[in-house]
Amino acid sequence: METAPVIQMDDVTVGSIHDPGIPTVEHVNWTVQLGDFWAVAGLQGSGKTDLLMMTASLMAPVQGQYLFLGEPMPIFDEARLVHRLKLGLVFETGQLFNHLTVWENVALPLRYHRNLSFEAAEDRVRPMLDAIELTPWATSTPGALTRNWQKRVGLARALILRPELLLLDNPLAGLDLRHLNWWLTFLNNLSKGSDLTSGRPMTLVVTTADLTVWKGHARQFGILRNKRFSALGAYDQIQSAERELVQELLRET
Repeated sequence: METAPVIQMDDVTVGSIHDPGIPTVEHVNWTVQLGDFWAVAGLQGSGKTDLLMMTASLMAPVQGQYLFLGEPMPIFDEARLVHRLKLGLVFETGQLFNHLTVWENVALPLRYHRNLSFEAAEDRVRPMLDAIELTPWATSTPGALTRNWQKRVGLARALILRPELLLLDNPLAGLDLRHLNWWLTFLNNLSKGSDLTSGRPMTLVVTTADLTVWKGHARQFGILRNKRFSALGAYDQIQSAERELVQELLRET
């Protein structure tokens, strides 16, 4: 039996997260298959975050059809919440709750969506904190952490429900070199199958302003420019794309 694409967009127009009626990306035709690892690049203001937020079902397309694992999106009704929770989202700024500890931030989806007690959630949260090296800060609040570690808390929270698709908005922004390399290694392992996914490869989509850092990591690449999304395929195909389309996003050029 043929598996439905994880993401299927047909002639989709994306609105602004600040004003959904204003289109920021138009006529998107995009297919993401199970196990893909996409890097979608664009300059500031190109609509990267808007595209990701719509993909995460935080807003509806202005027009066109978006299917996630074969189901029309967005899904807002509670009866279909289980399907929507098959995707996880990592915000660029973390979007953490500063009055909660790191442990409580990571456990929140389990408490809210799975109705788990603190004791029951511990069996899921503790291994996640260990894997993402957050255990020393489990009882700290986000305000006590640097941005490097705050972003990891957002990652842990997005993974705690074991999604099939992980969306990451500009995950490498503002990171020092050590943390940047950690993220690249960690996402590589997720995409190939890790202990956190019981060996199952995870489908990933990241946004970025720099294509080169994802060379050798992401396997499919797309560009946002002038309100248009172009799916370019593998990294070697970027070099043969129109120079005007990609030169600003290839720092090596």
